[in-house]
Amino acid sequence: MSNDKPKYSLIPVENLKIAVVCASFNEVLTDALLSRVCQCLEANGKLCELLIERVPGSHELPSCIDLILQSKSFDCVIGLGVVIKGNTSHHHLVADTTGHALQKLSTSLHIPIINGVIVTEDRETAVERITGSIDRGLEFAQAALQMANLRRKWTKI
Repeated sequence: MSNDKPKYSLIPVENLKIAVVCASFNEVLTDALLSRVCQCLEANGKLCELLIERVPGSHELPSCIDLILQSKSFDCVIGLGVVIKGNTSHHHLVADTTGHALQKLSTSLHIPIINGVIVTEDRETAVERITGSIDRGLEFAQAALQMANLRRKWTKI
């Protein structure tokens, strides 16, 4: 992921319904990421609905999002997680399969899903991307609002 920061202005949120599903693994970091996402969503105005759901880890994000979208409609969903390399390459498996599953859900259900899974080689890099100078939570929330508005613009209701 680039270190460049996209430039967003305030994005209208009237009548938007956003769901956020956040992994609990690496809890201090995922809590901070979730907090930053919620701060940005709230700073843009009052959403029609904001649902927050927690799951054990990043691998569980797609199945929870699928369950939610089977029972309720949202303009956009954000999947949040933090995957840090350990002694094996398991983090690549988690990141790849989760990313592919989120993309498949998004295109099959016609709902934008923001892949907010931070994948790093070490904890320090994850901290920098969440609570340091690179605020990925802000970026994920702004991307969700933009995509939710695009969905509203281009969906026939």
